[in-house]
Amino acid sequence: MASSADIFAPDFQRRPYWWEAYEPPDPGDDTLPANADVVIVGAGYAGICCALTLRQAGIDALVLEAGRPGQGASTRSGGQVSGGVNVQKKALAAVGESPREREQRLAARLRDAAASMTYLESLIDAHDIQCGWHKTGRLTTMWVPQHCEAWKDRIEQLNACTGSHARMIPREALEPEIGSRIYHGAALIERAGHLQPAQLYGGMLHAARAAGARIHGNTPVERITRQAGGYEIATPRGTVRAQQVVIATNGYTGANLAGLQRKVVPIATSMIATEELAPDLAASLLPTNRAVSESRRVVNHYRLSPDGRRLLFGGRARFTSASEETTARLLHRAMVKRFPQLAETRITHSWGGKVAMTLDSMPHIGGSDGLHYALGCNGSGVAMMSYLGHSVGRKIAAQSRDPINAFDMGEIPGHPFYFGNTWFLFAIGSWYQARDAYDHWRAR
Repeated sequence: MASSADIFAPDFQRRPYWWEAYEPPDPGDDTLPANADVVIVGAGYAGICCALTLRQAGIDALVLEAGRPGQGASTRSGGQVSGGVNVQKKALAAVGESPREREQRLAARLRDAAASMTYLESLIDAHDIQCGWHKTGRLTTMWVPQHCEAWKDRIEQLNACTGSHARMIPREALEPEIGSRIYHGAALIERAGHLQPAQLYGGMLHAARAAGARIHGNTPVERITRQAGGYEIATPRGTVRAQQVVIATNGYTGANLAGLQRKVVPIATSMIATEELAPDLAASLLPTNRAVSESRRVVNHYRLSPDGRRLLFGGRARFTSASEETTARLLHRAMVKRFPQLAETRITHSWGGKVAMTLDSMPHIGGSDGLHYALGCNGSGVAMMSYLGHSVGRKIAAQSRDPINAFDMGEIPGHPFYFGNTWFLFAIGSWYQARDAYDHWRAR
């Protein structure tokens, strides 16, 4: 096996592999307008899809981004897409809720989670976005045998509510699907796949601008103040007045954004890209070209690049700040544990981003009095954040106060002792990693 110092290719880069095909654009220096119907804070998937939907309804939309448009999670993610799976896995029972009420609530959320994938596919088709979309399905690989039993209980409801065409694959039948012997089976979600997230973002951005949306980068929002007839949004480049505001900053939500920093927990996630593999080796890793996400508490996920020549491997490498070299070494070690045949494979790219978790593990849209938000992808951002932004745009266009979907459920739950500082993640993450390792050792 290659030593730690040998795992880096000569052209190793500390930036997303995705940016080789599409890099977040220069923000330019256009003059900031003084007024807009709706100001959207955050130019990721949610903000851009919200702006596109508003413009299609004839509403003036201005998007403000602290850095380059799309430089956050939208061009850094793993690019996996599925409809409803994570919502079902993470659903928590509400206080005082009967089993029947919980089932009905979960079914509604599953249907709307499936609608997020339908929306994304329609967006790709409508705007002819070339983003390496492979609708080849997704494997949730089982870390321990007990996870197989838990998943069997979920399949019927998942299929009934989302059309996922999910089925279980026993351990002895996994070889045609994945070139690893570490797992105890898998759940195959056929209505799923993977894409190039940066190219997807570029297509969305082009569509929004073509529809007339104005997107300004290098324009961090310093303050949002309620004024008669709307809001005043202060930035270092000037102040904008708007009738309504949408917060779509997800894992990059600051303390100055209507107290919403206390509602989301940003968690760092990292990825690596291997050097180009021999064709036979690449094909042997994932013969059916499916995306993979594990059933662990601390998830690892991976897939082939759109051209099928590299393995892209990600997960929660560290729960504290770390360099791209450090996270690359940790992820390389995890990758080789699953695929020993990659022991001598070197890394060309290493990068990270922030995932926004919520305390109830659910995505949320909501707000009142003209101040809206779309937050909390919980690891399913490609489809979900696009759909939530679109949903907020629809709600504003309809001038409605009624919930527009099952994720429009009122205030995001908080905690009296959480103020946005994630000091506790190291202890919790380390404990979960230890439990994952112990469970796997026992299963072996």
